[in-house]
Amino acid sequence: MQTLRDLESGQRARVLRLNGQGPLKKRIMDMGITRGAELTVRKVAPLGDPVEITVRGYELTLRKADIDIIEVESI
Repeated sequence: MQTLRDLESGQRARVLRLNGQGPLKKRIMDMGITRGAELTVRKVAPLGDPVEITVRGYELTLRKADIDIIEVESI
């Protein structure tokens, strides 16, 4: 299993599923990160938090706690 945290700057991936529950999962889905969505890791902060991604044509900045639930496959 590969999560969004495992990707490096510049890598592209497709979302396989979200492993969280409740409000966190709903918030991630409301941002457009859903199964099948393609994303690109734009920047990773020096300490790994936060991570900036591009998904569905816009940029998001996510915390480590958020990206741990996003299971992806590299493309």
